[in-house]
Order: sequence, then C-alpha cells, then structure tokens
Amino acid sequence: MSYVGYHSSRSIGHDISLEDEILLLRNEMTRTFQEEQSFTSDLVIEISCKLDLKINEYMKLYGTECKV
Repeated sequence: MSYVGYHSSRSIGHDISLEDEILLLRNEMTRTFQEEQSFTSDLVIEISCKLDLKINEYMKLYGTECKV
C-alpha cells in the first residue's frame, strides 16, 4: 500500500487515527527506502514530507508528549 497518492482517510471509506497514520507513513518510508536504497530518492522524500506534516499536526494537538 502506497501513501504517495494518499489524500484522506475519509476518501477510502474509514477513519484511522493520527497515530496510525504516522505509523503507517513511517513503515511506508522504511519500506520505500529499502527498495530505493536511497534517502534522497524522490519517493522517500515525498513520504518523509507527509510524515513530517502528520507529526507536526500531532504535536499541535497533543503538545510535546509524542507517543508515536
């Protein structure tokens, strides 16, 4: 499952938690890095940027106590 075209959990018919989105993106980034063998591939960078946005969203909601 790729999150490159990922828009919203609502667009696929169900809701997932912000924590789950972060974990899924982390796993996707790790898998993509292993496939690409590069931290600087466009795909890894794109997933990393999405992950950064989700982590920032989490931090705004919950403060500095990041549990994921």
